[in-house]
Amino acid sequence: MPTASAISSKIGMPNTGILPRRITWEEFERKYLNREDEYKYEWVHGIVEKTKRTMNPYQIFLQRNLTEFFYRLKFEGKINGQLMAETDLRIQKDLHRRPDMAWLTDLQIDNLMQPGAVEVPAFVIEIVSKNDDGESLEKKMDEYRAAGVQLVWQLFPAAKTVHVYSGKNMRQMKVCKADDVCTAAPVLDAFAISVEEIFKRSN
Repeated sequence: MPTASAISSKIGMPNTGILPRRITWEEFERKYLNREDEYKYEWVHGIVEKTKRTMNPYQIFLQRNLTEFFYRLKFEGKINGQLMAETDLRIQKDLHRRPDMAWLTDLQIDNLMQPGAVEVPAFVIEIVSKNDDGESLEKKMDEYRAAGVQLVWQLFPAAKTVHVYSGKNMRQMKVCKADDVCTAAPVLDAFAISVEEIFKRSN
C-alpha cells in the first residue's frame, strides 16, 4: 500500500503523514468542478489532484494558433467535431481529467449533457509547464492509454518542441522541432501543422 508521503508527492500536497481522504464524484462535482482560481482540480480514483493551471496567460497564444488552424480546416470541410480547451472529462468511471486541449466529436459533446457521462477523447494536447515532473507526465500518459486515448501531443513551450505519442497503445514517440510537421493522423488526418506554426507569435 502506498505511503502518505508517496501519495502526497504525486498529487502536489504537503506531506502531513495522513493519507488524503477519498471523496465521491458527486462531492467532487459540488466542491471542485466549478472552482475558478489559479488551480486545476482533477478527480483521480477518488482523490482530488490540485495542480497549477498550465494554460496561463503567457501560453494562450498556443491555444489561439491551434484552434484557428482547426477551424480553418473545419470551414473547408476537412475535419469535424470541436477542439476544446480545459474541458472537464470523465475518461473512466473513477477518473476525471481536464486536458489542456482535447478533440471531441459532436456526438461526444451531446453525450456530455448526461449526468456522469464517460467520454474518451481520441486526441489530446497537453502543454507541459515547469511544474510538471517526468513521473506525473508518465502517470497521466498511462491513464490515457488505459482509457483508450489514441493520440497525445505534449507541447514544451520553453524548448519549442512537441512530443507526439501514437501507434498501438501510444508506444511510439516522435520529437518534432522547427519546421517538422506534427500530424494528428490517424485520428484527424487533415490536422497537420508545423512546430513553427504552433509556437508562432504575432509580434
